[in-house]
Amino acid sequence: MRYAYPVVLDPEPDGSAINVSFPDVPGALTWGDDEAEALELAQDCLVTALYGYTRDGEPIPRPSPARGRPMIPVPPLVAAKLALYTAMRERGISEAELARRLGVTQKVVRSILHLKRRIYVGHLERALAQLGVQLEVTVKDAA
Repeated sequence: MRYAYPVVLDPEPDGSAINVSFPDVPGALTWGDDEAEALELAQDCLVTALYGYTRDGEPIPRPSPARGRPMIPVPPLVAAKLALYTAMRERGISEAELARRLGVTQKVVRSILHLKRRIYVGHLERALAQLGVQLEVTVKDAA
């Protein structure tokens, strides 16, 4: 799955700011002084909102098509963590069970799943493999 979400940019009537919202992720709201700043802040806003979903045990919203709107991707490591979280939910695997399968503590699994913590990608690949999920990376020219 590609974790890139369409964003809506809505200028304030007086031109003082550009509001940012994500139709697929209610509550993911930010703003910038201009469009460039708004788009720059959008990714962190999106990751923070998605972190709330994982913290609360909620399903991750599926991104809708762009339909002419800019798309904001999550960073690759965050995408892999979201894939792990989603696979765990779909298979009914708890943090404790994944920790048992990996031979680590539940605290380590929580760290792997935390969207804002950096981890060694090998740990994430190993956790995904325990759930029958393969991590692939695609690199392409920027648009």
